[in-house]
Amino acid sequence: MSALFSPITLGGMTLRNRIVVSPMCQYSAPGGAASAWHFQHLGQFVVSGAGLMMIEATAVEAAGRITPLCLGLYTDGQEAALGRILEVCRAVGDARIGIQLAHAGRKASCDLPWHGGAALPAGEGGWPVVGPSPVAYDETRPVPHGLDRDELDRIRDAFATAARRAARLGIDAAELHAAHGYLLHSFLSPVSNRRDDAYGGSLDNRMRFPLEVAAAVRDAWPAGRILGARVNSSDFLDGGGTLDDTIAFAAGLKAIGYDYVCVSSGSLVGGQRFPNHPGYLLPDAARLRAEAGIATQAVGLIASPRLAEEAVAGGQVDMVAMARAFLDDPRWVWHAAETLGAKVDYPVQYGPAHPGRWPAAASRPFAAA
Repeated sequence: MSALFSPITLGGMTLRNRIVVSPMCQYSAPGGAASAWHFQHLGQFVVSGAGLMMIEATAVEAAGRITPLCLGLYTDGQEAALGRILEVCRAVGDARIGIQLAHAGRKASCDLPWHGGAALPAGEGGWPVVGPSPVAYDETRPVPHGLDRDELDRIRDAFATAARRAARLGIDAAELHAAHGYLLHSFLSPVSNRRDDAYGGSLDNRMRFPLEVAAAVRDAWPAGRILGARVNSSDFLDGGGTLDDTIAFAAGLKAIGYDYVCVSSGSLVGGQRFPNHPGYLLPDAARLRAEAGIATQAVGLIASPRLAEEAVAGGQVDMVAMARAFLDDPRWVWHAAETLGAKVDYPVQYGPAHPGRWPAAASRPFAAA
């Protein structure tokens, strides 16, 4: 039996397989509200055969958006708009649905990626950015305002409120975004966190605010549903946060009731480069899984069914999350099942294109990978 296609139970919920559609920012939400594009984007993945489909990074307050068109969950209108998308998704597909809750911190207030992604000045629709300390992401970005105690409390509460909104929508899984240089990650890293109070300095202090947010979300999120977090395996920088730091943070998350972590990588400072070979995060994920004792996902150029199978079967990870592989082929799960000799449910309306019935499907480039 394929390990990748075996079920897994997290937080009292069972996923039918170990395949996760990773959160993918779409920058297509005017006023933070899910739009017609989200019907198309999420609709194709809810019928993909994946065990869990994640909604994109979703801002918990307006200042936490990456761009003016980022999805949000901090108003009643946004909640209603997302609810309409979810109603359609549930009518046509049966994947579990999750959402990633995020605050962009000092990486907020940017133009759309296809317009260059540069920092937006206030006169062009931008807004002030915030962080643990007045340390800019790079020389092209504004210096963030260092958050004070009252502001930390407000943001913590915004995460909890967004979690309650997601729970009202019947979402199955919530994921706290503590990676990619966004607000929670910027508190964890000694590169971006230069505070000299209880929220900076030692690792315990740098973890304090992210764990306070995590605890508030845990309290707001219903028991019996899945709760996780995305983390950078390390900062990939000299003098930055290490894998040991991330393992300590993951252990802290487990202690307050989190079900999994997703091991990722993303830039903390401008111009960063990362390894680019398939599965480059798997060794770090395996060590975190073993030492923190928490269920683990990994991303990182995993597009081959056999690599995904080996990662799960070999105990490196419990789940594999993919984004670009699904953008390239929304039927990735079907083709992976064919490659690995597994069975997967699929919409009967699409039956004529199933690999078992249409030989051309077997010629996909990765089918034998």
